[in-house]
Amino acid sequence: MTKTRVAVDVGGTFTDICIMNEETGAIRIEKIGSTPDDPMRAILDGVEQAKIDLSEVTMFSHGTTVATNALITRRLPRAAMICTEGFRDVVEIRRANKEDLWDTYKDVAKPYIPRRDRLTVGERIDAEGVVLQPLNEADAYRVAGILKRRQVKSIAICFVNSYTNGANERRMRDIVKEVMPDLPVSISSEVMPEIFEHERFSTTMANAVCAPVVVDYVSRLSEKLAAGGYRRDLLLLHSGGGVMTPASVRDFSARLAGSGIAAGAIASRFIGNLCGFRNSIGFDMGGTSTDVSLAWNGESRITKDWYIEYGYPIRFPSIEVLTIGAGGGSLAWQDEGGSLRNGPQSAGAHPGPACYRNGNRVATNTDANVVLGRLGSSLAGGKITLDPTLASQAVQQTVAGPFGMELHKAAEAIVSVANANMANAVRLLSISRGYDPRDFALVAFGGAGALHGAAVAKELSIPTVIVPPNPGVTSALGCLLVDVQHDFSESFMTDASVVSVDNIETAFGRMEAQAAERLAHEGIAPADMAMQRTVEMMYQGQWRSLSVSAPAPITSVAALIEAFHAEHEREFNYRRDEEPVSIFRIAIKAVGVVPKAELPKYEVREHTAAPVGHRPVWFDGVAYDAAIYQREALEAGATFRGPAIVEQFDSTTVVPPAMSARVDAFLNILIGTKG
Repeated sequence: MTKTRVAVDVGGTFTDICIMNEETGAIRIEKIGSTPDDPMRAILDGVEQAKIDLSEVTMFSHGTTVATNALITRRLPRAAMICTEGFRDVVEIRRANKEDLWDTYKDVAKPYIPRRDRLTVGERIDAEGVVLQPLNEADAYRVAGILKRRQVKSIAICFVNSYTNGANERRMRDIVKEVMPDLPVSISSEVMPEIFEHERFSTTMANAVCAPVVVDYVSRLSEKLAAGGYRRDLLLLHSGGGVMTPASVRDFSARLAGSGIAAGAIASRFIGNLCGFRNSIGFDMGGTSTDVSLAWNGESRITKDWYIEYGYPIRFPSIEVLTIGAGGGSLAWQDEGGSLRNGPQSAGAHPGPACYRNGNRVATNTDANVVLGRLGSSLAGGKITLDPTLASQAVQQTVAGPFGMELHKAAEAIVSVANANMANAVRLLSISRGYDPRDFALVAFGGAGALHGAAVAKELSIPTVIVPPNPGVTSALGCLLVDVQHDFSESFMTDASVVSVDNIETAFGRMEAQAAERLAHEGIAPADMAMQRTVEMMYQGQWRSLSVSAPAPITSVAALIEAFHAEHEREFNYRRDEEPVSIFRIAIKAVGVVPKAELPKYEVREHTAAPVGHRPVWFDGVAYDAAIYQREALEAGATFRGPAIVEQFDSTTVVPPAMSARVDAFLNILIGTKG
């Protein structure tokens, strides 16, 4: 029997399936149209279409958009929040800021749980964790009874200062469970035991509203896979870049809110490292959006400042990914000032670009690339046929006619605006964070990433573009490259100059014991557990902190302070060695190591690649007789120069004029943007 591993990434247009042979490392891929009404349907259809024998699958890993879509669309079951008296409106008041600060008429969205379902009970804990008022149990039973009559499907319990002492929250949960035994209950002292009420309440609220949706989806998918012969846990990718089993989904559902975009960031970091680039920028361009991520010294940037809807932060650690509305289906349009724009509006999976023949008449990036000859006559191995006549008509009507431009110049204008938007996104995640793009390689993937990657890299002076062997399913591959991972943190606010090493070690020891218990619950053996420590610090008087890695055991606080100064200088270009430093928070990343995918390595034989044909392709207003290559025929060591087009089942790679390309031992295409 051939043991295989399967990874599934659900996108807005396609559901990608990556199947790896454990013995050889060989990968085969499958793409199927997504089914937004029920993502599970496309997954199961894809498994059947790919002829996967689930009884031979040793790992089934899945990046899901179920939680993300539920929060975006607000198709959420009725949930409730129980708060300390006087604090029911914390999530309504928020931080009193707006995404569009000067737009008087645009309000921040309402909380996921409306005010009528945010009830209060008597209790109080002070900032030191001292119980000033025990939970009023008469209030607790009364509120639990009300919520039972309202038939809520989930509850969030958020008490003031519970991050220092969660006793009252735990007692409230016990009472709720007594009244409604099967109801998912999220308590803030376990979900996010950190200072700042709004962030803690908001994260717990998101966790509560996602729980019924995600648990139902995971349960149904697990049952279907088991019925097909799969005998292990379904692994679900979460925002932090690890996977979790269904056992943890019920308690930490909101961790899946960033699941889909994390897979691509993981894969791009892995491929960058594989090619010898410890610094890499992930450029994942799909049909609807582009996700940009960054890895520095082989590690992804992690953030806790993220959200699905502005105003409602989810403070679980997440791989930092910047998403913009630029994809193959992004629409070209003219703004009120007469300028050409591109996206974020999209033609979506249906009707899709004009060349899909589904009725759309507005030009998209895909239509522009068809007009320019950069895309051939079909996508997805012939499953989608592209009509160049409809593409030309759309570009003519949308841009060429209104702007008085020649057809091919209009198509290039559409692509140029899209490239500028994506280059700006890369700048935001690199230059604005203190990183020089010239020190990085750009890993271009997704269905459209390899079409635009070289042009974006050239605009940013990035010297190398890496195109993986299967760009269209690289995000799915990311699901095969992760470990089981959980994050633990707690507030630890103290002056770094007076804290003792023993106190920090005691706190870390307590969290590591909790982490080991969680990993053991998920079936991880002690030998496969690893704990990664971080300490968040700040100059006294600041309220934003920076994370620095901490050794185990910690032997010197002075070494931590020096590491903070160095990180502050890198991030903000200055340091203040004479200023006192405070410790704000300590954190643990608990990793349960699982066997990784290993890609096959081929013998490199230097040779010039042979094209399978030529066709006219436009660059800078000039029609070149570009060489056409089939990706499957490009062997390790093959070299060629632009202008060239590389076609394959799941993507198309564009190598512009004067650029060179070579195929490495892992069959990645490396494009040198400087020739």
